Amino acid sequence: MDPIRNPYAPGAGQRPPELAGRDAELTAFDVVLERVARGRPERSLVLTGLRGVGKTVLLGALRSAAVRAGWGSGKLEARPDTSLRRQLAAALHLAIRELGPVEDADDGTRHVLGVLKSFALRDAGPTSKLRERWQPGIDVPAVPGRADSGDIEIDLVELLGDVAGLAAERGRGVAIFIDEMQDVGPDDVSALCAACHEISQQGMPLIVVGAGLPHLPAVLSASKSYSERLFRYVRIDRLDPQAAGLALRSPAHEEGADWTDEALAAMYDATAGYPYFVQAYGKAVWDVAPRSPITADDVRVGAPEAEAELTVGFFGSRYERATPGEREYLRAMADIESADAEPAQAGVPTSAVAEQLQRKPQSLSPARDALLKKGLVYSAERGRIAFTVPHFGRYLRSHG
Repeated sequence: MDPIRNPYAPGAGQRPPELAGRDAELTAFDVVLERVARGRPERSLVLTGLRGVGKTVLLGALRSAAVRAGWGSGKLEARPDTSLRRQLAAALHLAIRELGPVEDADDGTRHVLGVLKSFALRDAGPTSKLRERWQPGIDVPAVPGRADSGDIEIDLVELLGDVAGLAAERGRGVAIFIDEMQDVGPDDVSALCAACHEISQQGMPLIVVGAGLPHLPAVLSASKSYSERLFRYVRIDRLDPQAAGLALRSPAHEEGADWTDEALAAMYDATAGYPYFVQAYGKAVWDVAPRSPITADDVRVGAPEAEAELTVGFFGSRYERATPGEREYLRAMADIESADAEPAQAGVPTSAVAEQLQRKPQSLSPARDALLKKGLVYSAERGRIAFTVPHFGRYLRSHG
């Protein structure tokens, strides 16, 4: 098959040619946008799932839906070592620009931009060198005394209220999209929940759409108890066989090619329906297949190439971030996972890891905490730990 015409896209956050299996989420979001536009109450949205299930891709598709609806939108990727204030200021600046041109802005828009500038400049404090080096690129004077108290919760409530008010005046809405939301700091996530709560109570047209690892609901709940009612949680999981087949077959049809039913079954056995794996295997098998339709024999030939690429790029790059002690913890998890009599339950008991390594649980806390911070594992529930990457345990067991 012609590699130049290969339609599959196994990139991080890269939208595949066929966004299969996500119609329900896209349709539900269209309803949210329309309800909010009509002044109906709606909750903000949180997508959760393992790495490689397509959360970032879906987040991008939802943002496109907001843009098509005429909303202002901004997107950011949370980082554990970065304050939310600066990133959110940039995202909101873009959202305000999407509501209408700011070059000839009216007084209301200039006021909100001035409040946004005050919010942004408060990031590093009035005497910080960071403040002197960084300017938010907002060509209006800052509005003192609004969203610049230094208390992120007070400031965010004021800022989002003003932005939502501007959107309401325009008959539009604003949507802020936050990827890797579990990495938002404790104070910032508490402020974000409080601001969403205030906006929701006032019925203003602003929503937050977050995406993160499976423990994100627990992070939000620990911040504000009412977050369980504040957000609508949607678990993004692997594709079923029909959706995985569509993700492979539809792009092939666009190129005048096809897969046999047996090949699609073999692909599902190899990928388990995880969207990133579907794209990675699809790309590798396409390149080795001599002709259309692609057969199960082609899958058997191409699978080792896909596995080798995943070993280096998807699994290996993450494993290399761990220290020797952390790798020992990961391998113990993988061994226990293989023998777990309750595979339907996420993760393995932390007590079992300690027993496997013949160590006291307290002595393993530093390794576990470091792996949590690196995003290699997450706390599935109290007393259990799980990999954030599908098939990571299988990779560790096969690579000793």
